[in-house]
Amino acid sequence: MNIPMLLQHPHRHFLKGLLRTPFRRYHFIFHSSSHRGSGVPCAQPFNSPGLHCTKWMLLSNGLKRKLCVQTTLKEHTEELSDKEQRFVDKLYTGLIQGHRACLAEAITLIESTHKRKKELAQVLLQKVLVYHKEQEQINKGKPLAFRVGLSGPPGAGKSTFIEYFGKMLTERGHKLSVLAVDPSSCTSGGSLLGDKTRMTELSRDMNAYIRPSPTRGTLGGVTRTTNEAILLCEGGGYDIILIETVGVGQSEFAVADMVDMFVLLLPPAGGDELQGIKRGIIEMADLVAVTKSDGDLIVPARRMQAEYVSALKLLHRRSEVWRPKVIRISARSGEGITEMWDKMKEFQDLMLASGELTAKRQKQQKVWMWNLIQESVLDHFRTHPAVREQIPLLEKKVLSGALSPGLAADVLLKTFKSRDL
Repeated sequence: MNIPMLLQHPHRHFLKGLLRTPFRRYHFIFHSSSHRGSGVPCAQPFNSPGLHCTKWMLLSNGLKRKLCVQTTLKEHTEELSDKEQRFVDKLYTGLIQGHRACLAEAITLIESTHKRKKELAQVLLQKVLVYHKEQEQINKGKPLAFRVGLSGPPGAGKSTFIEYFGKMLTERGHKLSVLAVDPSSCTSGGSLLGDKTRMTELSRDMNAYIRPSPTRGTLGGVTRTTNEAILLCEGGGYDIILIETVGVGQSEFAVADMVDMFVLLLPPAGGDELQGIKRGIIEMADLVAVTKSDGDLIVPARRMQAEYVSALKLLHRRSEVWRPKVIRISARSGEGITEMWDKMKEFQDLMLASGELTAKRQKQQKVWMWNLIQESVLDHFRTHPAVREQIPLLEKKVLSGALSPGLAADVLLKTFKSRDL
């Protein structure tokens, strides 16, 4: 099939665009077959084969287009200096070899707000992502790690549970990473809770890694880099990732988009339990654990367990193969912790076998991409020179009541659109 014949088909605009491009940068490959109309043209730059490839397939049942954009590491690293390249290579090599210091430095890099360091972080993440995909292929397509989101109201015993639970997992040969997202101080920007200081035994375990991360004002308490930190931990060989969030609130909706299983810890005797924990939070929970089920609190814990078992029956099922469970645990006596881990493994096996876990992770990546886009667009809007000049004046008018918030927002948006075009 030659170029004029191809131009008669609906994809002629694409080919015309290629024809207007200087031929010195592209070569054309046409794969033919015995079937009429099954030619597959592919345009590739000479200097980086495989970088961008657009395939057009004409099949007997109609025209199908397959756009394949493959980004190579060469494109990401071509602008790095030798010093920066050595720095990224050092972090990457140490990370995949399981050095905790390199993992800590890598997470610090991705948490940085410095423009150049953010670019270096993306180079490192791309290298780790390629390695991650290779390891998943070796593992026959199965996920390398089990991601668990953990949350609950203040005083539910999250830190105490994580230390006991983590020690049990490391004794069984697992490598555990705990990403504890702490609320930030409005004054210093640092963590308020300091969860790492409350897990003294686990923090000394060489098979466990605890990373507290201040939210820095992020809505919901899950930082924008938490998802990337999960990827780095998996690249470092940790097969169980626990993400502990600030508490019950917006954070659960964010953490649910980055974990395989969401576990809700609730203390007994907390008043009107079903009113205190909103329905939306319960709907996201795959496992509800009533903590502190020991001593005088055993009876309230049993009553609370029964109430939540009844409540969960009324909610819509999010999975075809798993119905959320309610259990009682005690991190002080160890009661129910082993059974809880058995339930979590059962959940993972069922979700893997049904294919729901793979589909869930794919959907999560898409959601998180758009979350980052929204955050970046908002940042770009606020730092735009024309918008930044008008913000103080319009804010003053809104505060004085001379201008409605909606009208002020429209003015800023129109300014941004007109100057950004």
